[in-house]
Amino acid sequence: MLTIGRFAPSPTGPLHFGSLVAATASYLAARQAQGRWLLRIEDLDKPREQAGAANAIIQTLADYGFEWDGDILYQSQRQDAYHAALTALHEHTYACTRSRKGLPTLPSIRVRAPDHPIGFIDSIQGNYCQVLSRDVGDFVLLRADGLFAYQLAVVVDDAFQGVNQVVRGADLLDNTPRQIWLQQLLGLPQPDYAHVPLVLNEFGQKLSKQNLAPALNTSERLQTLVTALRFLKQPCPDACEFSSLSACWDWAIAHWDMPQLKPGNTHAG
Repeated sequence: MLTIGRFAPSPTGPLHFGSLVAATASYLAARQAQGRWLLRIEDLDKPREQAGAANAIIQTLADYGFEWDGDILYQSQRQDAYHAALTALHEHTYACTRSRKGLPTLPSIRVRAPDHPIGFIDSIQGNYCQVLSRDVGDFVLLRADGLFAYQLAVVVDDAFQGVNQVVRGADLLDNTPRQIWLQQLLGLPQPDYAHVPLVLNEFGQKLSKQNLAPALNTSERLQTLVTALRFLKQPCPDACEFSSLSACWDWAIAHWDMPQLKPGNTHAG
């Protein structure tokens, strides 16, 4: 079976080093398997979107030597597909007019969470399981402001694009049982999942746009890519040993070793 991976950034700001790490892991996993790698822009949350960020993200990825297959998919153009999925789920959903604080609000649409375990084997993190009714509760599919929730959109789009390998940051690990539950309800295939360790800032926080992570420097791309590979516990040579960015990518694809990322494995780099 052809491996199909993807990278799906949100255009809420420029790519940072944590983004590069996640994109690199996803890219290498797909390319080493001689599979396809897709780029999806998750531009559903218009209030948080930063003007020009989508184009900047695309340009930065190109500058770093990423090569994606096919056209870029924009979630903002997929509203009909999300409406269709929501309609298909109508027996499992209900309108909710209460906020988490118990105050009246506009209605959102929630899906009922099951009271049985939803689990999977993560290629990096190992066994992971949640009882959604206990650990999460009924969760939103359509927000009160009319925007579709990430959980629904990502499930619909992964199935639409034939994605069967999801490699992403460990901050999304606890989202996965919710997505598997929606896949089960919609009769969609379940991809293989791998959640890579997060890059943290000096305060121990996830490196993110919300925490003002600096944008990737495109003037030192080769050194930055080598640093990303070493963060991913790949025994990468020094940047000066590569004749070009392309040569570094060729080495990384040939030597990609995801098991190095499993907890307990160490590599000095």
